[in-house]
Amino acid sequence: MSSSTTVIGDRRRQALDRAAALRRHPTRRMASKPAGPPTAAFYAIAVVVAVFVMLGLVMVLSASSINQFHQGFSPYRIFNKQVMWAGLGLVGLWIGMKVPYHFWRRLVLPALLFSCGMMLLPFIPGIGDKVNGANAWVAIGPFSLQPSEFLKLAVLLYCANLLAKRKDEMGVPSRTLVPVMLVAIVGSGLCLVQSDLGSAIVLASIVFVVVFIAGAPLRPMAMAGGMAAVSGLAFVVSSPRRQARFTAFLDIAAHKDHLSYQTYQAMIALAQGGFAGEGVGQGKNKLGDFLPLAHSDFIFAVVAEEMGMIGVIAVLGGFLILAYAGVQVALATQDRFASLLAGGIVIWFVVQTIINVGGVTGMMPVTGLTLPFFSAGGSSLFVTMTAAGLLLNVARNVR
Repeated sequence: MSSSTTVIGDRRRQALDRAAALRRHPTRRMASKPAGPPTAAFYAIAVVVAVFVMLGLVMVLSASSINQFHQGFSPYRIFNKQVMWAGLGLVGLWIGMKVPYHFWRRLVLPALLFSCGMMLLPFIPGIGDKVNGANAWVAIGPFSLQPSEFLKLAVLLYCANLLAKRKDEMGVPSRTLVPVMLVAIVGSGLCLVQSDLGSAIVLASIVFVVVFIAGAPLRPMAMAGGMAAVSGLAFVVSSPRRQARFTAFLDIAAHKDHLSYQTYQAMIALAQGGFAGEGVGQGKNKLGDFLPLAHSDFIFAVVAEEMGMIGVIAVLGGFLILAYAGVQVALATQDRFASLLAGGIVIWFVVQTIINVGGVTGMMPVTGLTLPFFSAGGSSLFVTMTAAGLLLNVARNVR
């Protein structure tokens, strides 16, 4: 009798020890769970991302090859760089999908500090690269990157981790809302110092949505949102040139020769695409100076001209599928950190897509944001593919 009691006691102690170890190391809990079959949302996200990356490479080649040849470069110059970054992005996606997402919680603070430090690099002579009035790029030899792309992911991870740890304190703004808003202010402020309003808007949107999903009180959130809107407006009106560029979309025809030149040409490309498009590689507006930055900020216009309304519906429909599947993943997971992470990634892709497409179609100001997975831009493609890997990771572990 005493022997059996001793055995039961030993087993109970072992079980308690294992439970304590899992509480201290949540990644082990992830590994201990048997992996079930992936959900439909997992496959939807994977298919959309794969199609978008491949189609984006095709459109970058189509939009850039002839102009690069006329400038004396290889027609594949920009395309080759995009392929290289897509390869790196595939590695980032695989790591993000395979490594238990709780592992990254240990690195959120170093990643945030490192990303903020990277935001200062564009102001260093010899390294910083100024494009269209924005000091937002770092150029080292033939390679360049945009630090704000890495900052978006770092801010998202930090805020999701903090709000997940303090889930029982959401009614105390000083412990939850205030810290993440300070991070948003610093991150958005660094973007505004670089004259990158688009990235500041996306970053602020990520933080606000994560806070909303976490269950923060609405009144303090509304006050913070109002202050953010006033700050953004003050940034725009602080410079007559910036204000003119920001409001030019209100009368595109009047500014078609200067401030709204790109948008006007993009609208011509949209109209010429018709229902079925001119055919991939057959677009005319990307040639010469008709549509500057056709391979980056305005690649959606090339998609519309060469693939027509069918292509436009397919691309926008793909983003809707991606957003819907991501929301379903965020709602289905029982892990608070995973839910906040998935929700933040979804709003990141959605807001950036809306701003880019809105600028190309003349419905919103042009802010210089890329179209996720499509636009030429190595750091943007790499970071968005890595974020997609994290979203797939959450989807894969939904129970």
